[in-house]
Amino acid sequence: MTSGKLFVFTGPSGTGKGTILGKVLQAEPRLRLSVSATTRSPRAGEQDGVHYWFMDQSTFEEKIEQNAFLEYACYVGNYYGTPEQPVNDQLAAGYDVVLEIEVQGAMQIHQKRPDAVMVFVAPPSIAELENRLQGRGTEDAAKVAARLAQAQKELTYQNQFDYVIVNDVLDEAVADLRSILRAEHCRVSHTTTP
Repeated sequence: MTSGKLFVFTGPSGTGKGTILGKVLQAEPRLRLSVSATTRSPRAGEQDGVHYWFMDQSTFEEKIEQNAFLEYACYVGNYYGTPEQPVNDQLAAGYDVVLEIEVQGAMQIHQKRPDAVMVFVAPPSIAELENRLQGRGTEDAAKVAARLAQAQKELTYQNQFDYVIVNDVLDEAVADLRSILRAEHCRVSHTTTP
């Protein structure tokens, strides 16, 4: 059995990462979504090991000391991170694993795991991104402006990724990601064999 491949999927808020990935996960049986760990409390309906690995702060910090995360960060007083062992277990079992994470976390993984295939999702334009963020109706104008400012910073990282998908037409973006998955399994290995 051949090992799976590690994919990192990121891009600014509002680019449709979750929507694209949800459709691809339904269509690709050998693809698994990595489950992140967090120190925040579970929300109604969230299950440990399904939505997140829920742990207390001291346990999370022990795992940081043990270098057990591919990446981690602290947001609004809670830690979030990607435990490495479950990812390695899935890869060893022959599954491809995708991490849907923030751009900064993606850059951490790029340093730690140069074998990871880096995929960036971009909006067709900043104006369209603004329309999408406003269209959600979940945040006030100040939060939308802050997300747009963050998106403009994150877009400067595109050239550090292996692939960029511009999510203009959803079905095309889904097809693009599925094509990337297939192409990576056709890539010639440059390792020498004895």
